[in-house]
Amino acid sequence: MGEYNSVKVSIITATYNSAATIIDTLKSLEAQTYKDIEYIIVDGASKDDTLDIIQANSSHVSKVISEPDKGIYDALNKGIKAATGDVVGFLHSDDLFASNRAIEDIVKQFHISNSDAVYADLEYVSKDDISKVVRLWKSGEYSKKQLKKGWMPPHPTFYMKRDLYVKYGTFDLTFKIAGDYDSLLRYLWVNNISMSYIPKVLLKMRVGGASNRSLKNIIQKTKEDIRALKSNNVPSLRAILWKNLSKIPQFIFK
Repeated sequence: MGEYNSVKVSIITATYNSAATIIDTLKSLEAQTYKDIEYIIVDGASKDDTLDIIQANSSHVSKVISEPDKGIYDALNKGIKAATGDVVGFLHSDDLFASNRAIEDIVKQFHISNSDAVYADLEYVSKDDISKVVRLWKSGEYSKKQLKKGWMPPHPTFYMKRDLYVKYGTFDLTFKIAGDYDSLLRYLWVNNISMSYIPKVLLKMRVGGASNRSLKNIIQKTKEDIRALKSNNVPSLRAILWKNLSKIPQFIFK
């Protein structure tokens, strides 16, 4: 990927009426020590103060797209299409980086490993108190066989070379919740991209996301997970069982 400091990182944030949380997201981006960042905001035509807050609190914004969309994956696809960086990652509008060196760590890992993608650990934090950790997603080292057990990297920590999005495709809009899982299976299982692990927490995610907000959403997520596994030719029954059981230890941490 060339010299360490020559890697341009495109970070995409999809927003829609995100005024309550976007300030923390912007501050964590502003505090990053790594400077070659292209920051793209894709807003679904918010009706609150989201865009005003972005304009007032972020000097790093390179592009703002504000128009109605077909949901989160449509917005992220627009961001990928607009990106010009060597590497693409996502910073959701209620998430934040765990440290001001997160992007520096990611770029360094690309340089050391020469992998197609890198990923790390993630903390779920309280919606109202981001210092309170609710669940720790400790990823561990990647091996392809783990995908048959429902393993996946935390998608907010997943950074991949942009040309691979062009080569292997972006998010499938027929998924409403599991589009990230489907895309990861396509990259990892079907196309065998290489991936390198950063053994530290790089992202904090507020609890209450679309995939775990209600029993109805959990059922929909499971159905979409099964469809993602089948469409990518991964044995699905064992993977679904392991995928759900493996989350239990994430709530038990020191």
